[in-house]
Amino acid sequence: MRTSIPVSTTANVPVVQAFFVLGAFILRGIKQFARALKHRRDTTVLARMDERMLADIGLTRADLQDAISVMPWNDPTALLRTRALERRLARHGISLGLTAQTDSAFKAPPTDRPARLSV
Repeated sequence: MRTSIPVSTTANVPVVQAFFVLGAFILRGIKQFARALKHRRDTTVLARMDERMLADIGLTRADLQDAISVMPWNDPTALLRTRALERRLARHGISLGLTAQTDSAFKAPPTDRPARLSV
């Protein structure tokens, strides 16, 4: 004897949604990784410039070395952008004031490297 058991299609909806969310999460990670690699290639173009050209955009050779030394999946241009902005503002006597007390939209990228110079 056969009995028919009704199968609810709504029971599978959370599973399907979970796969879509997981797929979107993985796709976003792949896009971020690809963007970081593109920016790393752009950083190598900057590394071919001489010191005068780097100074024109507010960077030094040490800034490039610091940016290239970050993890491969991190965007090296964030550090370069920060350094160039700091120098540009310092020329006008403006400090970013990146301390723990300030609530600024501009945040310095995290680093695990010690400071080169201690004051």
